[in-house]
Amino acid sequence: MTDVHGYCGDAFAPVQAEFEKNFSDRGDVGASVAVSYCGEYVVDLWGGHLDLEKTQPWEKDTIVNVYSSTKTMAALTALLLADRGELDLYAPVSRYWPEFASNGKEKVEVRHFMSHSAGLSGMDEPMRGDDVYDWDRMVGALARQAPWWEPGTASGYHALTQGHLIGEVVRRITGQSIGTFFSNEIAGPLGADFYIGTPESVFDRIGDLIPPSTGPKAAGGEEGSIAARTFANPAVDARASRTSGWRKAEIPAANGHGNARSIVRVQSIVANGGNAFGVNLMSEAGCRAIFDEQSFGEDLVLGVPLRFGMGYGLTSDLMPMGPNPNIAYWGGWGGSTVVVDMDAKLCVSYVMNKMEADLPGDQRGFKLLQAAYQAITNL
Repeated sequence: MTDVHGYCGDAFAPVQAEFEKNFSDRGDVGASVAVSYCGEYVVDLWGGHLDLEKTQPWEKDTIVNVYSSTKTMAALTALLLADRGELDLYAPVSRYWPEFASNGKEKVEVRHFMSHSAGLSGMDEPMRGDDVYDWDRMVGALARQAPWWEPGTASGYHALTQGHLIGEVVRRITGQSIGTFFSNEIAGPLGADFYIGTPESVFDRIGDLIPPSTGPKAAGGEEGSIAARTFANPAVDARASRTSGWRKAEIPAANGHGNARSIVRVQSIVANGGNAFGVNLMSEAGCRAIFDEQSFGEDLVLGVPLRFGMGYGLTSDLMPMGPNPNIAYWGGWGGSTVVVDMDAKLCVSYVMNKMEADLPGDQRGFKLLQAAYQAITNL
């Protein structure tokens, strides 16, 4: 039996049971799970080990790279600016970033960044090694590039590029990098232990990820396809997550560091209409902007039917995440996940170090989510 530590309210015992099964039946090595209900924690558990050899325990303050679960933090940053009236999600990107209006992108709107429909899921200019850590090089190349499909007509998962696209808009508006603005305006006020651009002062708390045997899987990834091109450039190697360069860079689509507790600390704001843990961060209307559907169909990169709102995936009959209509979600390569349900005022997150290759469909987080819904149904 793997030792599990932390807090779990009696009514949420099914979540702890599934968390323990993740270790005994589903191969977890080290992980954390957190659940908030009506703006307060009802589950905050962690357990296992930092290493495959199981010599170092996963501690209460352990954090790891959560890959694309970071996208929900970048999206919330843009939504906060929109809620403050500083960003119009339906405006042309060129209003904030004039250089972007080239090569057929004059009519691309901010909402196309938020919904993976800008046609920039990968890059034409080769990005190798440390290039993805160079903000100006990345955003300059994206500004010069022509879209791979007509923007706004379909989603194609912007696996690494979405964060730079959103982040540059944030930088143009605020004069701050997205990591700095997120820290000052969201993580700081909420007391959330989450970073986009991780300081060396917390490196000793970072657990190394245990990579899968293969890279991210995507349906329809034949050579030359949009899916194959997306993952080929910029390419992502899970082993890079162990390096100082990766950790310190700001890659808002992929290199956020935190744990389930800190993800829930932030995303509970959405679940509770702008107010959680005693902090009023934004309006309910600003949170509900997430559910403004932008695309719904087979994603050109992931090859599965996805419904995107403003910065988050949305529940659908084809990809159901729970029993209610106003559920938003996303997850990260390897298995991390976050789900926010505005109807139930529920937020669930799962973070781990043992990665699986599939991008959608990891059962470890989904079983925890089902258990959380079971718990609130029985209240």
